[in-house]
Amino acid sequence: MAILRFRIYWEDDDLTYRDIEIQGHQTFMDFHKCIMQAFEFDGKHPASFYESNDKWARGRELNSEVLVNKKDAPALSMIKTPVSALVTSPTQKFVYVYDPVKKWTFLVELLSVSKEETYRRVYPFVLRKEGVAPAQYGIKGVAPGKLMEIEEKYDLGADEMAEGFGNEGEDGTESSDGGSDFGGGSDDGGGDY
Repeated sequence: MAILRFRIYWEDDDLTYRDIEIQGHQTFMDFHKCIMQAFEFDGKHPASFYESNDKWARGRELNSEVLVNKKDAPALSMIKTPVSALVTSPTQKFVYVYDPVKKWTFLVELLSVSKEETYRRVYPFVLRKEGVAPAQYGIKGVAPGKLMEIEEKYDLGADEMAEGFGNEGEDGTESSDGGSDFGGGSDDGGGDY
């Protein structure tokens, strides 16, 4: 069974991404649900995948609201279409848009194809998370505990801020002259530089 590894970038910040592995026979609906989970969105809104070229131009659409694939239809069904059916190159790309009102846009890029499944791993599988996921409903939609987690992750406390900026000598003890460790410690401004 082919395992496809994709990287899903948030369009507004390419340092925020998730790596997801999915079996080739699984559908784009499975992929959509995994992306929702990985970016902590609620999954209540419609979504679309678009086949893409190297310049992220949108091609054929796969939509979460389409239930069957029909010939010459404007969009394919996410429920009925396996991911491997649209992977035609080793550099395959898709554009993923969630919620037609907010238009959360993610760039999806195939990283690798493997024939080896990881034993006991349930696919699709979120392999890696980088960056803080965007808040789907803004700050109001963030649970207070989650907001504290984000603040703590990026906020430096007093100890971290003072580290390296205090009156400590090289051995970790405070300097007795009250000056900095630079320029010999004299307060007359005439130290050797």
